[in-house]
Amino acid sequence: MGNKQDHKDHGNKEYKKERNGKEGREEERKASKAEAEKHRDERIESTGQLTLDENESQHNIHLITIIGEVEGHDNLGGSSKTTKYEHILPQLAAIEDSQKIDGVLILLNTMGGDVEAGLAIAEMIASLSKPTVSLVLGGSHSIGVPIAVSTDYSYIVPTGTMVIHPVRLNGMVIGVQQTFDYFKQIQNRITGFVCGHCKISKPRLEELMMETGMLTKDVGSVLVGKEAVEEGIINAVGGISDAIGHLHDMIGKIKDDK
Repeated sequence: MGNKQDHKDHGNKEYKKERNGKEGREEERKASKAEAEKHRDERIESTGQLTLDENESQHNIHLITIIGEVEGHDNLGGSSKTTKYEHILPQLAAIEDSQKIDGVLILLNTMGGDVEAGLAIAEMIASLSKPTVSLVLGGSHSIGVPIAVSTDYSYIVPTGTMVIHPVRLNGMVIGVQQTFDYFKQIQNRITGFVCGHCKISKPRLEELMMETGMLTKDVGSVLVGKEAVEEGIINAVGGISDAIGHLHDMIGKIKDDK
């Protein structure tokens, strides 16, 4: 009788121990998940980036947002929404070197900004060996145009806009020939990159830049949704499902070839 009771007590202890172990592991899993979600939210808030959960997706896609004004070497005011190139460039290098990330999705809603910083971001995206897709949402203006076309494939939502205009320069301008030559050099860098990564011709792009009848206070053109596709700047009109779906297809083809 005593042996049976001892055996029963031992069994109960083992059961409680096992149950407590399971409960402990479940608590650890929940805490780990909560910590991961907190880190994910903080990352979105600070850099506008995240890696889509590989457990919820067939491929691992890294999301980068280009929003507000592309900030250059000078810090903008605290009330301005900005994209800092010193955040984007190292992340793009890390993506290229990572074995866990299969592709990159770029979301754009930008007013443009610093030419050097914008072209640096565009060149980095264009040089990635992994599949890339961009999606123009509210707008991708000015230096946002090279960033939008730097990916392997590009989309624009029906109401998305792209403002194309000549290079502007803030501050004092010296009215000598060298200044205009420098402007022309910058302009050629931008048009050369854009035309090299989409279907629009250089004469047509420059014609859109010098349009005088569209912008009330500036020279240039506004292309809305389908117009950007018809001009050969963007590949297709579409939304987030189209962009992610196409990126998955590109990644799948690469993996199938391997």
